[in-house]
Amino acid sequence: MNTYDLFKKIAFQLDPELAHTQSMKLLSHFPESLATFMGAHENLEEDEFDYSVTLKDGNIWTFPVGLAAGLDKNAEAISFFTSIPFGAIEVGTVTPKPQEGNPKPRMFRLIEEKSLLNRMGFNNEGMEKIFSNLMKGDRHGKVVGVNLGKNKTTPQEEANLDYQKLYAKFAPHCQYLVINVSSPNTPGLRDLQNIESLKEIFVALKEEREKVSTPLYLKISPDLALEDIPAIVDLADEFKLSGLIATNTTIRPDLGVGGISGGLLHEKGRVVREKVLEAMKGKPGLDLIGVGGISRFEDLMHFWKAGGRVCQVYTSFIYQGPQMLLDFKKQLAAEMRSRGVTNMNDFFQSLSAKE
Repeated sequence: MNTYDLFKKIAFQLDPELAHTQSMKLLSHFPESLATFMGAHENLEEDEFDYSVTLKDGNIWTFPVGLAAGLDKNAEAISFFTSIPFGAIEVGTVTPKPQEGNPKPRMFRLIEEKSLLNRMGFNNEGMEKIFSNLMKGDRHGKVVGVNLGKNKTTPQEEANLDYQKLYAKFAPHCQYLVINVSSPNTPGLRDLQNIESLKEIFVALKEEREKVSTPLYLKISPDLALEDIPAIVDLADEFKLSGLIATNTTIRPDLGVGGISGGLLHEKGRVVREKVLEAMKGKPGLDLIGVGGISRFEDLMHFWKAGGRVCQVYTSFIYQGPQMLLDFKKQLAAEMRSRGVTNMNDFFQSLSAKE
């Protein structure tokens, strides 16, 4: 049993949200020592391979797998997550004002399916506190993104003002920002995914983006109608976004109210990502950050062969721990060696060639 398995054995005996809260406190207080204890402290020794990926937004991920938003909601454990082999990390979702979120209990493990059900509702400490945490965290030279959401009490017609405030606050101090209108846990939020509402948000951000041009992404739902995806990709291109993040959690009413992540999202997430990648052909300015149900190296290979380059994990990290990243690195090294390449650019080219 590795050290993370021991940690998980104890944590999984607690209520999921309590385990998460206590874990984040531990990780925030002892980042370096816990990374070492789990055997996952980033090995900075010379490696025969260069795993870094340069995105079209100019950001360089040190590894093609990053941490998705939702785990480090309050940006309190940046020093830990950037000291293990994540290529980039994303914090939040952050709202302008602190908010409690939905009533508890609101997080549930679906252990057999290696999934989670959450109805958290953007619980977070608010823009000011999270900004303070962001500025204090040791990023170890890695890319850090911030995921932005509107407050539950903000009327739909004023949502663009929340995103405007958040963009202005964080844009000068992170490597990318994400507009989150796809969580199923804030009433009416997903309604903002329609083209007109998205346009209002992007128009409202225009002036702020001219002042500070931080890369901007849009995170979408896996429950969108597939025929709606090309129009969203066109909109992202029109407003010169850096790309899309696909996908957020999915709704499964048969399993309860909330968003499902992990294994149960795998197939739906894959289909949406492929549709996005297809719609992005001929749009050279856009990237896709893949997330949702990615847990095995085979999932990464499938995503890369479909044309994706970087992705994120969350639920699979809860179930597998930092060892997953070390295994991914080992498997990627073996794959690169077998193809006779030493860097990710050549690796991606080898995938696009006929096999």
